[in-house]
Amino acid sequence: MAGEFSRTSRIGDQLQKELASLIQFEVKDPRLGLVTVNEVRVAKDLGYADIYYTVLGKDDQPEIIAENQAALDSAKGFLRRRLAQEVKLRIMPHLRFHYDQSVVNGSRMSALIDEVIRDDEAKSANEDEK
Repeated sequence: MAGEFSRTSRIGDQLQKELASLIQFEVKDPRLGLVTVNEVRVAKDLGYADIYYTVLGKDDQPEIIAENQAALDSAKGFLRRRLAQEVKLRIMPHLRFHYDQSVVNGSRMSALIDEVIRDDEAKSANEDEK
């Protein structure tokens, strides 16, 4: 049970909440779209925080994803400084942003499953007619 709520996961949850607010209200980069922070994984030594994000409605456009990645990378210093003011830690982790493909992969898998179900139903309907 002690492993369920480790210090790094609690720090990650707090950083996720603060980052979502900071990105939405304080980052003024025109390249930045509607970014959702999905998860923050903090290293055990608090050296790095890996931030996984998605861009609302733009998951199929690689050029927009690249623009958002560039905007977040350029705002790293500002975000880290603001996080240090909001979250009281002796060491504030360096931020690394990663685009989260899991939402895109999940919707693609769901579409494939739906297609297989439709094909299966069509085959069973054809067999019933025979």
